[in-house]
Amino acid sequence: MAKKSVTGKQAKTAPAATKTTKKVARKATSSSTDRPARRTKVAKKATPAGIEAEMRKTDREILKLINRRAELTTRWVELQPTPGEAVFAPRADDELWQELESQNSGPLPAGTVRAVFREILSAARRKVRVQRVAYLGPPFSFTHLAAIERFGHSADLAPVSTIAAVFEEVNRGHANYGIVPIENSTDGRVIDTLDMFTRLPLRICGEVQIQVHHNLLARSPRSDITEIYSKPQALSQCREWLARNMPQARLIEVTSTSTAAQLARDKPGAAAVASRQAAVEYDLQIIADDIEDNSNNITRFAVIGEEEAKSSGQDRTAVLLQIPHKPGSLSDALQTFKKNKINLTWIESFPLRGEEGGYLFFLDFEGHEKEARIKRTLAELEAQAVRLNILGSYPRSEPLG
Repeated sequence: MAKKSVTGKQAKTAPAATKTTKKVARKATSSSTDRPARRTKVAKKATPAGIEAEMRKTDREILKLINRRAELTTRWVELQPTPGEAVFAPRADDELWQELESQNSGPLPAGTVRAVFREILSAARRKVRVQRVAYLGPPFSFTHLAAIERFGHSADLAPVSTIAAVFEEVNRGHANYGIVPIENSTDGRVIDTLDMFTRLPLRICGEVQIQVHHNLLARSPRSDITEIYSKPQALSQCREWLARNMPQARLIEVTSTSTAAQLARDKPGAAAVASRQAAVEYDLQIIADDIEDNSNNITRFAVIGEEEAKSSGQDRTAVLLQIPHKPGSLSDALQTFKKNKINLTWIESFPLRGEEGGYLFFLDFEGHEKEARIKRTLAELEAQAVRLNILGSYPRSEPLG
């Protein structure tokens, strides 16, 4: 008997039934075999040779990019209206550091990334103008580290022995800029710096804030240390730790932490309170680290020069003010800031030199001298003052660790 052919509705539904059956079959099979089946490629095991090849490739890419960044920096500076002044761009640098820190996902810490970019910028700007910077030395003092943070190693960094010498180098035109400590969060004002502003007509055109960490450095075992050297400010900032942990050692003041490190290197039984960089430079062991009494120990350094910094929108202005030496004079002057809604961030007083009685006041406040409200405030202060010197407006910076 002949077989009946499949026609009509049966012919149309047969393929669909077959497709569904196959789909169900595939699904059932995939539950146990699909995941292994997709692993058609076996991951290659990392080898030293493979990693080394990848590093060499990455090195070539990095080299190309950092040179490109340097070229762009040089070209940008050269296209500015005053290229010689554009090589000093503290606000632009600080904005770059903030941007890099926000985008950095590691593993390199922010300070390391900043150091790499800082040296690219420093070398690129040197092609336009070599910046000679006088700083309170010797090398590897904290002021030297602040100079490196602001200008990089490609600047001509010139150490001098005193704060007065830094001012003199800039005033005589032997240096484009100087950098000096002006304030510490533990010890307060640096009187030698404030005093020099009364003597020479230089301006503050930038600042650097550094978190200062002190370390006990030596070549001798801790139990053999009988003398500890450092500058007065460093010993003061570690006074409690030293009294508690090194009561047997005599504290001896010297001109700088770098000088202290040299003595610790050369003298048996001697130690220094100084930076980690000084430990590397003078081949010393870190006996104890971060021994400062205040963990938030910040020193603010002023960049001095003759240039007027342009408004950045986040500025400070500094002035020297002498007012009549009579009751109520200071109160009247401070009311000017309140009336104009100016945030006064720092005030220091020191006696006038010579026979004249009274005081000079160093004032630091938010805003730029070109802003209308700051102009108004300065005009009102001048009307009350015996003397008013504007020391400059400059972009504020964040503390660097």
